[in-house]
Amino acid sequence: MISYKPFFKTLIDKDLEKKDLVVSKVISKSTMTRINNGDFIALQIIDKLCEYLKCNISDIIEYKENN
Repeated sequence: MISYKPFFKTLIDKDLEKKDLVVSKVISKSTMTRINNGDFIALQIIDKLCEYLKCNISDIIEYKENN
């Protein structure tokens, strides 16, 4: 299972809010909703987030085993 927990931590570490990414048009509101719900997003969006946040993919997503 893919988790976006690192993404939320990265936002805190960079003193950003989720709405900042939507307002600056890095991602759409619907994409942010998908992230909040833990749904899959395209790899291109993860790439865009890494570029904007100047971070690695591991700062956006992580893999967790299903129990």
